[in-house]
Amino acid sequence: MRYMLLIYGDDEMYGPPAGTPENAALLEEYFALGRRLTASGIDHTSDEIDRPATGKIVRVRDGAALVSDGPFIETKEQLGGFYIVDVPTLEDAIAWAERIPGARTGAIEVRPIIEH
Repeated sequence: MRYMLLIYGDDEMYGPPAGTPENAALLEEYFALGRRLTASGIDHTSDEIDRPATGKIVRVRDGAALVSDGPFIETKEQLGGFYIVDVPTLEDAIAWAERIPGARTGAIEVRPIIEH
């Protein structure tokens, strides 16, 4: 079964500034997790998404599209990235979620993907 592991955190989850040794070390932790998933034979994908302020939100009301700038959610923790893993059980998905570096400073939401 496929599960989405959603990575939530505040601005600190984006880590140290790009180009710094600290940022490179944090990115390497994420890349290492990807290598461990691959070595374990687990089909997966993952990506980081940009900060909320770079996004747009789209609503359609009465047939008209309304587009607004971000940020749009009044919450401390924002969605910053995700993994999709294909593992046998929810417990397996949780075990992989515990290994995501963002779990140390934020939260990982584990959700089953409904196959259509």
